[in-house]
Amino acid sequence: MTVKNNVILNHDEINDKIRRIAFQIYETNVYETEVVLAGIDKNGYIFAKKLKHMLEKISSITPILCKVSIDKKNPLAEIKTSISAEDYKDKSVILVDDVLNSGTTLIYGVKHFLNVPLKQFKTAVLVNRNHKKYPVKADFKGISLSTSLHEHINIVLEGKTFEAVLE
Repeated sequence: MTVKNNVILNHDEINDKIRRIAFQIYETNVYETEVVLAGIDKNGYIFAKKLKHMLEKISSITPILCKVSIDKKNPLAEIKTSISAEDYKDKSVILVDDVLNSGTTLIYGVKHFLNVPLKQFKTAVLVNRNHKKYPVKADFKGISLSTSLHEHINIVLEGKTFEAVLE
């Protein structure tokens, strides 16, 4: 018997992960007044918005939201951010994505931010898979999951019910 859709995180579990990661970000940046949450476009950005909302609830830190646009089919293409480099210069930056799979998207995102002097740089993902092609790691992660290469993780962070499904 083959399981087609397997929920690995339900709505409440995802909210718990968001809260825990927000506390970890706060603990790592307790002496900062601002942090930049740079969400990779689509689900990474949605995840960053949820982290921003939670950080505002639990801390005095001002989270600055930044949308990072990366062409996942051509990661060497120009990477665009919704705020200027001057806005994140000498600040603590957290690059946020929903799933860390091979590390391609995250490593090119890291490369982009290293063109500007930063106070600190960390990464956050909701699901960390173990299929890395690059030496990149998630500093803050909701769950680590060993999967086969042909499986896919679909994250739903919009609407009334959030879930992470292994397909």
